Formats: sequence, structure tokens, C-alpha cells
Amino acid sequence: MSSSMLSQSFPQSPLRTMTELDYVRISKLLGRQTDASDQLPAIHAVLDMADLVPSRDIAPDVVTMYTRVLVGGTDGGPVRELTLCYPGDANVGAGHVSVLSPIGAALLGVSVGGAAHWTSPHGQTESLQVLAIQFQPEASGDYTR
Repeated sequence: MSSSMLSQSFPQSPLRTMTELDYVRISKLLGRQTDASDQLPAIHAVLDMADLVPSRDIAPDVVTMYTRVLVGGTDGGPVRELTLCYPGDANVGAGHVSVLSPIGAALLGVSVGGAAHWTSPHGQTESLQVLAIQFQPEASGDYTR
């Protein structure tokens, strides 16, 4: 992947930490998405840049799969609750965003206080700040969700 593609997907991208299990599951998911995998540069960039840790060692303030997170616009936009999920569980109306979507990929591995940056389908740079973690599976002892 070219460095220009990375900068387009993640301007000033934060360091990402993700669980080894999330990494394996997302990699397998991408392996099954062969026709669309070239259209998912954001998640590929996250996987390429992530610092992997065992599920038991992930900090409780990091967005992992099925984390429910409060986010707000970095420009002071409204606060909303989102849950990061796999595509089959995505429901934008309910705040469930797919990890394969630009916003979902941008949130994966970001810590509280960090910002998620992505490029919209219209080419605009968007961002949200991670304000709080409402629920993280690993923090509640669920290491296999």
C-alpha cells in the first residue's frame, strides 16, 4: 500500500493497539471479501500499523471489537454512542458501525482522548474524538467476543 494512500485514509493517524484475536478475525473476514478487499484501504492500513497484544493485556480505554464508545466531533459536534461491530451486525440507525466502514476502521484501536480520522466517500476528511468507553468486552472479562 502506498504511503499516499495511508495519508489519505488516516491523516495524522494515532498509534493503534488491537487484540491479536481481533486482528486474526478481521484478517479472515478480509480474506473472504476478495472482490471488495481493494476497496477497503482503511482497514488494511489499520491492520498494517497496529501494535498487537493478547486480549487479556489490552488497556480498558482502547476501542476493540464490540466496544460501545462515546464520540464527539473534534469541532465540538454532538456526542453520540457507537458500537464497533462486524458487517453482519452493522445497523447505522442503532449506532452499530462495521469495522469495514471508513468510520469503523478509523475507530479500531484508538484510546480514549484520541481522535479517529477518515476520508468520506466524497473525499472530505472527517474526525471524531473518543470521549469515553461505555463497554469493552475485554475489560468485562470477555476475551472471545
